[in-house]
Amino acid sequence: MKSKTFKTVVLVFGLVTFSNWTYAQSDRKKPPTFSELIKKMDANDDGKLSEDEVKGPLKDQFSTIDTDEDGFITEEEFKNAPKPERKSRD
Repeated sequence: MKSKTFKTVVLVFGLVTFSNWTYAQSDRKKPPTFSELIKKMDANDDGKLSEDEVKGPLKDQFSTIDTDEDGFITEEEFKNAPKPERKSRD
């Protein structure tokens, strides 16, 4: 009888732990796509993002992403940009 109770406790604990882990994984925000950024930030509707139009981490990394140094981030430059490091949630 004790063995059965122990197995039940272990099974329930495992299911709860797995469901919490799965929820935490799905809770992470995905980075925006270029088209989402254009819709949100492209004030003059030219299909590119200037340094004056962007905000946040994109503004901080603007010179790194703007590889041809023309003052704009194009879709191609955005796709080839280095991925930002994610902070752990410890």
